[in-house]
Amino acid sequence: QVQLVESGGGLVQAGDSLRLSCVASGRGFSRYTMGWFRQAPGKEREFVAVIYWTGGLTYYSDSVKGRFIISRDNAKNTVYLQMNSLKPEDTAVYYCAARETLSSAIYAYTGIDDYKYWGQGTQVTVSS
Repeated sequence: QVQLVESGGGLVQAGDSLRLSCVASGRGFSRYTMGWFRQAPGKEREFVAVIYWTGGLTYYSDSVKGRFIISRDNAKNTVYLQMNSLKPEDTAVYYCAARETLSSAIYAYTGIDDYKYWGQGTQVTVSS
């Protein structure tokens, strides 16, 4: 069993940066592939980024590629999402998620059903 707790959200202006953190409790964090998703009001939850258990492989949605960076520190059981050049359309609740690593083909892990464990979310609001 893995429990995930996100933090770092807030209210920022367009062009600013934020770093989200997600701390995992429970055994085996280093075995898990970790993802970030977001959900804007009235919209479905969507994939943002994913990172392989080693941290050596990452994959991003087209909407954040080049602006966001996902990373992890297995010694701290933590995954991060560095968000740069934020836009109003990035406003959403951001969730981290975890799944057992079965493959290095992490580009396939972009669906909600691909993940077993979820955090409670942290709000990010970007004003124009």
